Amino acid sequence: MSRPVVALVGRTNVGKSTLLNRLAGERLVVVDDQPHVTRDRVFAPVTWADRDMLFVDTGGWTPVAESSLGLKVKHQAELALERADVVVLVASATDGVIASDEEVVGLVRAAGKATILAVNKVDTDRRDPLLADFHRLGIERVIAVSAIHDRGIDELMDAVVSLLPPAEPPAPVATGVLRLAIVGRPNAGKSTLLNAFLGEERAIVDETPGTTRDSLDAELAWKGRRLILVDTAGIRRRSQLGYGVDYFSVLRSMQAIDRCDVAILVLDAIEPATAQDNSIARYVFESGKGLVLVVNKWDLVPAAEREAHKERLKQRLDFLTHVPLLHISAKNNRNTTEVLMRAVEVADARMLHLAPDVVDTAIKEAVERYAPPRLGTRTLSVARASQDASRPWVFIIRVNDLRLVLKTYLRYLEHQLRNQFGFDGVPIHFVVVKAGRPSSGKGGKKTR
Repeated sequence: MSRPVVALVGRTNVGKSTLLNRLAGERLVVVDDQPHVTRDRVFAPVTWADRDMLFVDTGGWTPVAESSLGLKVKHQAELALERADVVVLVASATDGVIASDEEVVGLVRAAGKATILAVNKVDTDRRDPLLADFHRLGIERVIAVSAIHDRGIDELMDAVVSLLPPAEPPAPVATGVLRLAIVGRPNAGKSTLLNAFLGEERAIVDETPGTTRDSLDAELAWKGRRLILVDTAGIRRRSQLGYGVDYFSVLRSMQAIDRCDVAILVLDAIEPATAQDNSIARYVFESGKGLVLVVNKWDLVPAAEREAHKERLKQRLDFLTHVPLLHISAKNNRNTTEVLMRAVEVADARMLHLAPDVVDTAIKEAVERYAPPRLGTRTLSVARASQDASRPWVFIIRVNDLRLVLKTYLRYLEHQLRNQFGFDGVPIHFVVVKAGRPSSGKGGKKTR
C-alpha cells in the first residue's frame, strides 16, 4: 500500500526544512538562514494517528526565477505539487504576508489540492496576534506553529490526516507470498540481479544509468516459496534528479519499498556506501521493511584490495551491523542464490512473534541491568512491554514518564532485543506511551 504524499511548499526561508525535521523527529535536511539551501525535494516517511504518509520538502519557490538554480527549484516545487495529495503551505509569522506568499497561494490554488496554511515562527503566545493577517490569503485552515519550539505540531498533523484520501485497503496477498524490492542507485546492477534470479532477460540491462523507468514485477517459485520480485528505477542522488520522469521514478521506487516485505539494496562495489545508499537504507528501515545489503560487481575489485574494501564498507555502514551483507557478481551469477536465501530469512525474522511474557520480561530485565539517568526524583518504570500483533517489528513500551526515555536509551533496548532474539536485517521500532494510555501515534514517542 503506497503512502499518500504531503508536500511542504512556500517561499524561501520560512522554515520548511526545520518543520520537516520536527515532523520526522530528526535532522533530515540541512537548515540554514540562507535561501535555497534546500534545492531539491527531501522525502521523509511520517506516521500519525495510525496513518502513514510521505512528506516532501521543496526548495523555496519564487514567482520569477532569477537564476538557473532558481528555475530548477521552482520546477521541483511545481512537480511536488502535481503529485501531492495534501499541501502544507508554510509562511513566516515574523515577516507577515508579502507578495511572494500571495504568488505561492496562486500556484497552490491552480494545483487544486487540499491545502493547510502553516504559519511558522509563532514561538510564543505574544506572536499569536500575527496570525490574523494570514487569513486574507483565503485558505480555510490556518494553523500557528513553531517548528523550533514544537508548538502547534499536533494540531497541524491532525489537520493533515483529516485531509488525506481514505486509506487504501491492503492489497490481497496470498499466504506465504514474499515481496522483495530490488533498490539502489542507478547502474548498480539491479536489473542484472533480477535477470540472474529469473534465469532470463526479463528486465532490460543497459550501461546508461536510469534505464529502468518503471517498477517491474516478476514472480518466482523458489524452494517452495512464492516470491514477487520488484526491480525499481534507480534512486538518484537529489542533486542529480532530473525533471518529470526521474522525479516520478524516485517516487515509484520509494512506493515499491512501501509495498515490499524485504528490500535488497544493491551497492556498486566501485563506489559503495555513498550518502545516498545510506539514505535508501534508512528509508527502508523507517518504513518497517527488512533489509539485505548486496555489494555487486565484486569481480571488479582486485583480490589484494578486498579486505581493505570490506573494512571501509563496514565503517561507512556502521549503523547496519545487524544487516546481512553479501558480495556478489550479478553479471557472472556468483552468490546470487545466497541473496534470495538471506532475503527469505530476513522476511521470516521480520514476522517473528514472541510470547507476550517473553517480550515483557526481556525489556524489564534490560531496564534493571542499565537504567537511564534519573530526572529529579523520577526513575523509569516499565508497566508493560509488548509486541504489536500485526507489526511484529514494533514494540510498545508503557512507562511512568515519557521524559525518561531518550533515543539513546531506546537504541540500548534495541541492542538487547537483537542480542537475545536475533532480528537480523529487521528494523526494530518502539512506541513509548504513558502507562494507561492507548498506543496511538499521538501522545507518545515513536522511533526506531
